[in-house]
Amino acid sequence: MVERSWQRWQDWAALVIGVLTALSPLVTTTDAAAAWTLVVLGVLLAASALWSLGAPGSVSSEYVHGVLGVLLFIAPWVMSYSNLTGASWTSWAAGVLAVIVAATALPAANAAHRGAIAAH
Repeated sequence: MVERSWQRWQDWAALVIGVLTALSPLVTTTDAAAAWTLVVLGVLLAASALWSLGAPGSVSSEYVHGVLGVLLFIAPWVMSYSNLTGASWTSWAAGVLAVIVAATALPAANAAHRGAIAAH
């Protein structure tokens, strides 16, 4: 069975997480490093979610969600904005949620990938 595009809730969740992360500097106190990090990683997460929604058999897009989640989680320390409470918690929460949705989407993505290969 081949999974249909635009159906997997995990990818919709990743899209929402990415968009909210990218927009968070509008409502959270940030510095330049925090703002750019949140915007760039948020946009990349949203873009990878759109990729995954459009191609549900793409397992690599789910791994991209997970990697971006890890990057979001460690960003406050790496980019030196852990002293900015709102920006840090946004990074940590978005990072954990992105990893969770990626991990829960992997079995479905693998099944869709196997189904797409079998259909050809």
